[in-house]
Amino acid sequence: MTDKQAQASVKKAHTQQAYSIEQWSQIETVLLDMDGTLLDLHFDNYFWLQLMPAKYAELYGVDHAEAHQVLKQVSDDVYGTLNWYCLDYWSELLSMPVAELKQDIIEKVQYRPHVKDFLKMLKQQGKRAIIVTNAHRDSVNLKMAHTGLDKLVDRIISSHDYQEPKESQAFWQHLQQDEPFEIENTLLIDDSQAVLKSAKTWGFKHLLTIFHPDSQKVPNTDSQHPGIHHFDELLHEKDAHKDDEG
Repeated sequence: MTDKQAQASVKKAHTQQAYSIEQWSQIETVLLDMDGTLLDLHFDNYFWLQLMPAKYAELYGVDHAEAHQVLKQVSDDVYGTLNWYCLDYWSELLSMPVAELKQDIIEKVQYRPHVKDFLKMLKQQGKRAIIVTNAHRDSVNLKMAHTGLDKLVDRIISSHDYQEPKESQAFWQHLQQDEPFEIENTLLIDDSQAVLKSAKTWGFKHLLTIFHPDSQKVPNTDSQHPGIHHFDELLHEKDAHKDDEG
């Protein structure tokens, strides 16, 4: 067995342990985060940690280190709140056209590995696929126009629609009323530990995280929840499920 085959075997075993065939057969609705789950988080990390400090430094005549520190401080102040995700909030606070600046690096918006195959599988199996994201609608629209991701799912819901972030219990209550789902038959996949914790508190039984949300960073398997590196680990479940159906 080659090193690559051994790694694949370990990943497969981890997924099977985290998510059984029996569980998968019960799932009717899959709620999917967008950034770091379906789309590469590298775009967002590059934008906020590199491009924005550079643009801020240029606009206000400060060095990059100071710009980075200022942005980190104002970001920390609203972390976990809806404002942290709100492009209107940042544009007003910083006097910078945040949405327009995102367009400048739109080529960095990319699918994560095997996402299209996974979404195709969900459709073939008759499972409802819904994006639930904290991203601002302007950011969602920008990424949909570039990727066509909206054509591969049944619906896209932004936390801004409910004026509550996914970290809030109120978000899940709004979602349940707006998009009725059976908690026992619904899977949430999200790269955020805080969001998964919120969902678990609300009552979700089926949770998966993403170990490798940013393609330019090393995977992080330090998670309180079971997870996958990439969606091909769940595609194996499709074949097993088909065999199970006989």
